[in-house]
Amino acid sequence: MKLSNWGNYPEVDVDFRSFVNEGKLSKIISEAKEVIPRGLGRCYGDSSLSQTVVSSLRFNRMISFDEESGELVCESGVSLEDILDVFVSRGWFLPTTPGTKFVTVGGAIASNVHGKNHHLSGSFCHHVNWMEIMLASGEVVRCSKDENSELFEATAGGMGLTGYILRVSMNLIRVETAFIRQEMIKAKNLSEIMDVFEDSDDWTYSVAWIDCLMQGENMGRSLMMRGEHAGENELVKIKHRRAPLILPKKLKLNVPINFPSFALNPLTVKAFNALYYMKGPKESKVSIVDYDQFFYPLDGVLNWNRIYGKRGFTQYQFVLPKDAGREGLGKVLSRIAESGQGSFLAVLKLFGQQDDLFSFPKEGYTLALDFPIKNGLFKLLDELDDLVLDYGGRLYFAKDVRMEPKMLAGYPYAERFKELKHKYDPDNRFASLQSKRVGI
Repeated sequence: MKLSNWGNYPEVDVDFRSFVNEGKLSKIISEAKEVIPRGLGRCYGDSSLSQTVVSSLRFNRMISFDEESGELVCESGVSLEDILDVFVSRGWFLPTTPGTKFVTVGGAIASNVHGKNHHLSGSFCHHVNWMEIMLASGEVVRCSKDENSELFEATAGGMGLTGYILRVSMNLIRVETAFIRQEMIKAKNLSEIMDVFEDSDDWTYSVAWIDCLMQGENMGRSLMMRGEHAGENELVKIKHRRAPLILPKKLKLNVPINFPSFALNPLTVKAFNALYYMKGPKESKVSIVDYDQFFYPLDGVLNWNRIYGKRGFTQYQFVLPKDAGREGLGKVLSRIAESGQGSFLAVLKLFGQQDDLFSFPKEGYTLALDFPIKNGLFKLLDELDDLVLDYGGRLYFAKDVRMEPKMLAGYPYAERFKELKHKYDPDNRFASLQSKRVGI
């Protein structure tokens, strides 16, 4: 069958399989020449594309939950949406979450996803107690930071290349409400928004939308959203006070067809960016919003990836060390603005310390930018690659579709990861189009 991931590029022929028990999974793996796990397909490029693709979506039971400690044990095909739907009403929330809830637990571990609170809470695997993994041999191994720790560390952010994650124990956090106290701050340029980030260390959540097409003194103008879980006493509306843990029902929008390729061009993107920036408050504004609005604004628009047209899109996400962030981000934004290929989806965050062996985050600034696939794009991204490497940065595998092997230089433990992969998968059975392209 033809299959693509969220970016709708590339689309390739695969042998698509699924399973409901370990025996079936073991048989699929043993018969496949090359195989890769897949959850909800929200990686943007070719990370979960291979000759044989094995879906976890039918392996999706919640096994147990401890109401005292918040420990959840579940199968890897459970989605973050499933967890939120079941546990927010009981006063529990995810310890960290990416910008979509349409991600499986297995996918969150494989990409070691991060959220708006990385500077305080680290990535997803920081909150995982243990996981059980089926190796290429068919053996099932439980690993944690104390037991089979090498396998745990290599699987956290290992892009599904060490084995198939089966079951997971993770911790949820307590919340009083389903709402966030959000403060929105407007910044007129890159220097100003970075100052705001530096002053937001004590906020649990912080993220900024950034206008990547502005030049001159307004380069990097931004809107910062920072937030905290709201307490019951902070809720203003009576209906929210009556049901503080219930998410308000909303009508979801849908993009039914692919937009024409000319819909997103420098003029329309500049117009959108100008309107979005003007929408921001002149002075900082505090409001109470539900968690969907704060964490998952794009999830409210089904199939929003179609706005980029039938050729698809990719996201370019990189991180630069904190001490190089101002100069390096300035160079990257200048080059993008010169090219006229910027996007209206550009997100800036500040990371804390590095998490695991092969995980993307390290202390510094990360910028994520969506680009429609078109002629000349990859040449621009090649130039950005050189800037990222020059400033000691690296790219995020979960968003990549064209990274070259040279970019592994940004991962100081890449060789160690390769050694561990070979130890647990000596025949390199777990492989993706991406892993073959970059030489893992």
